Amino acid sequence: MPDFLLEIGTEEIPARMIDAAREELARRVTDLLQRERLGDAPAVQSYSTPRRLAVLVSGVASAQPDVCEQVTGPSLKVAYKDGAPTPAAEAFARKVNVPVDALGKITTSKGEYLAATVQKKGRPATEILAEALPKEIAGIYWAKSMYWRGKSAERFVRPVRWLVTLLDGEVVPLEFAGIRAGHTTEGHRILSSGALSIKQPVEYAATLATGSVIATASEREQRIRKALDAATRTIPNAFWREDKTLLDTVVNLTEFPSVVLGSFDPEFLSLADEVLVTVMRDHQKYFALEDAAGKLLPHFLAVLNTSGDPDGLIRHGNERVLRARFNDARFFWNTDQKIPLRDRVDMLKSVTFQKDLGSYYDKTRRVQKLSSLVSEAIRNGGSPVRPGIAFKAALLCKTDLTTELVKEFTELQGIIGGLYAKVQTLDPMLPPATVEAIGDAIYDHYKPESMDDTVPRSAEGAVLAIADKADSIAGMFALGLQPTGSKDPFALRRAANGIVKIIAEHKLPLPIAKLFADARAEYAGSEAETRFKHDFEFGSAVGNFMRERLEFYLRDVRGFAYDVVNAVLAAGSDDVVDVIMRAEAVSEVRGSEDFASISVAFKRIKNILRQAHESNKAIADQLDSAALTDDTEKQLAAEIPETAATVRQLREQKNYADALAQVSRLRQPVDAFFDKVMVMVDDERVRANRLALLRDLLNEFSTIADFSEIVTEGKTA
Repeated sequence: MPDFLLEIGTEEIPARMIDAAREELARRVTDLLQRERLGDAPAVQSYSTPRRLAVLVSGVASAQPDVCEQVTGPSLKVAYKDGAPTPAAEAFARKVNVPVDALGKITTSKGEYLAATVQKKGRPATEILAEALPKEIAGIYWAKSMYWRGKSAERFVRPVRWLVTLLDGEVVPLEFAGIRAGHTTEGHRILSSGALSIKQPVEYAATLATGSVIATASEREQRIRKALDAATRTIPNAFWREDKTLLDTVVNLTEFPSVVLGSFDPEFLSLADEVLVTVMRDHQKYFALEDAAGKLLPHFLAVLNTSGDPDGLIRHGNERVLRARFNDARFFWNTDQKIPLRDRVDMLKSVTFQKDLGSYYDKTRRVQKLSSLVSEAIRNGGSPVRPGIAFKAALLCKTDLTTELVKEFTELQGIIGGLYAKVQTLDPMLPPATVEAIGDAIYDHYKPESMDDTVPRSAEGAVLAIADKADSIAGMFALGLQPTGSKDPFALRRAANGIVKIIAEHKLPLPIAKLFADARAEYAGSEAETRFKHDFEFGSAVGNFMRERLEFYLRDVRGFAYDVVNAVLAAGSDDVVDVIMRAEAVSEVRGSEDFASISVAFKRIKNILRQAHESNKAIADQLDSAALTDDTEKQLAAEIPETAATVRQLREQKNYADALAQVSRLRQPVDAFFDKVMVMVDDERVRANRLALLRDLLNEFSTIADFSEIVTEGKTA
């Protein structure tokens, strides 16, 4: 079977967009081939460089297989009149290329119809691909795209300059963006001597290699790693600082990478490591070097998109640029020290947080008060925290937004505030350890910026981070600016994920509902409140939003099974730490036979109660033990109070594993009840009493998890 190659050649694509686009193109081509019956499970390999996206597929059919289809025509009433075929029947016969008298009949729920079995000949793969691929190329998602042939033409991330589409050695005649596909690609801009001709799809990577292009991202990464190691070995006892994000970036910035070692004046090491690394990493795409103790060395590694730097010209240029950037950073650092953080608080009045929510000064005051409430809730729950440190840190946490260094290096916000708090005299009466703690809380309060990021190191940093994020979520929700679909312009999902992760990893006794009720209350009487929406229930909207984020954390971060997550969240989602403990306990016992049987029984109970409600069957307000007639229902009714008391005691102790074991002990009386007792009897009083028994059983033992949500194999409800 033939191989198929598609390459889209462009101007340089932004590095951050390449990986997702490469995977999407591979997925689109695979789906197209399967949809058009050109391959059931094609082997797909994807490639990318800054100037190209490509897909190589093995085992593509040269044409669709022929298929037989039954085609339905008009009804017999319409097709024949007085026994003679009507124009409708004749038109259908012509359509399917079958004589009228050879047409068949089929009977459907709507009556009898004419029918014909026709053989549909498969179309050639080249014809299908030429027709469908331009739509797939145009459908690739880009965060930003552009026109380059007028606004009535297609959009793409960057101008398309060439296309290669080969089915074995045959060019698929498609056109996109005014470019006709061929078999010619481009090599490296500098190192290649010209266009490259690809004879067969399987020769793609090898052909590009002759033009100094490494087509596979993983191969470029390995080449870069080896070059970084080799350059680092020239400095005794040096190590390059591992940085996966930066490594992914330089992989997507190069087609034929090499590495050059540069140096800078050791006097710059007096600046904070965070500043130096940010300048090197975020602004210049350089890797930092450090010694065995993690101390920065006055060297850097730059990844080049060329074969090397034999004359040292590139190295000298990089050193000159870095020296200028470091000088700027040192100047900003020294300039910033002339205005202490405390004096910058009032300056926040001129820095807008959000147009309807006021300034960062307003936010600071809200976060400061909210951090005190969060600290109080945590202390009342038995967890240690120093409210004074969180309160002082909250006052200063946004002041670095007014500094020259953060204006120049915005990615350092929070970090600079934490560093400045430690080097400035905040209060001569504060012990050094307290100043350090305040600085750490400010430094960490934007954490975690993703689920892979670490949480704040201290309880006070956790309090400040939670208060800051909760204030943003509460304000945006109150304005009606909740995330919708894939749109989340204010990064509220990230903020909510951060709150869940912080509470979970610090094991904080902090109720979600109270947190957001307090956050919303801090807006009371403000100008912002006059702009709030009042046509929805704030508490319910935020509660559902946070429940979704907790569900994501439990399932995708902690790895709990989806049915376990559904079960524990159905029993309550306000206490994050408690939810996790319950999920761990349910996961531990869910494989036992008793627990599986109880889960099936609870499904059955839930269904019976739902059907009773839907059919307006009465359920007794209170169980009447005297009205119980069968021994098995009497036994079950007797077991419930004693077991419930034990379960409640264990639940209060957070001993969920033993509590679930107690629930599982109900298997025998529950199974016996369903074996021998008919619930939906004709006697209304008996039926209502038995329904009340099941309701009490369900309510009493669903406080840890809704067992009806557990998926059990080989059992039916």
